[in-house]
Amino acid sequence: MDLASRIQTVKDNIAAAAAAAGRRPEEITLCGATKVQSDDTIRAAIAAGLTVCGENRVQELTAHLAAGAYDGAREVHFIGHLQTNKVRQVVGRVALIQSVDSPHLLQAVDRQADKLGLIQDILLEVNIAGEDSKGGCSPRELYGLAQLALQSPHVRLRGLMAIPPISSAPGANRGYFAEMRQLFIDIREKMLDNQGVMDCLSMGMSADYEDAVAEGATLVRVGTALFGPRPPAVPR
Repeated sequence: MDLASRIQTVKDNIAAAAAAAGRRPEEITLCGATKVQSDDTIRAAIAAGLTVCGENRVQELTAHLAAGAYDGAREVHFIGHLQTNKVRQVVGRVALIQSVDSPHLLQAVDRQADKLGLIQDILLEVNIAGEDSKGGCSPRELYGLAQLALQSPHVRLRGLMAIPPISSAPGANRGYFAEMRQLFIDIREKMLDNQGVMDCLSMGMSADYEDAVAEGATLVRVGTALFGPRPPAVPR
């Protein structure tokens, strides 16, 4: 299939999964994970109907922004691991930072947003499976980090994000997605001053986005299913 067909197929699959779960398709945002994609591929995806792009690497984000590759997209998100020394390259340049996972990073984002005179939307990343190889706060650390976010005047807590273990077995991550959904509900119930804007549960990727939708995801991050196997990274 060509790029436009793959985008439409993913949209159709999201709609079918939403309908099967008694949800409306418009409740779920498709975020195209554009890691190692070229400027032209990103432009073609936007022309084919992709409205939200998610970038994993700061260097690629800044290069694509400079080239105008995201022009026409409704939003650009940062979805990868963010080092504190690169915060200034991201804050204010994306609609949503999905991967805030520590007090140190949260405070760095808040300080940079203060310098720019803006409020940066963020998600808190949860390491739902406790994997040593992945970022994210633990579920037991989440409430404290959420409280700190609410006390930070230049960030706005929009919700939670998670990356469960890689698995090729159908349905293998539904338990993790269900745990994330419950964490999302629990945190929203405790965040009385922030319930109106805490509306995003980002989970699910190419291999399991339909299961994520079934368990309550409001945003899925899809790369390979849209763009095909990733090409080798090109040094910039």
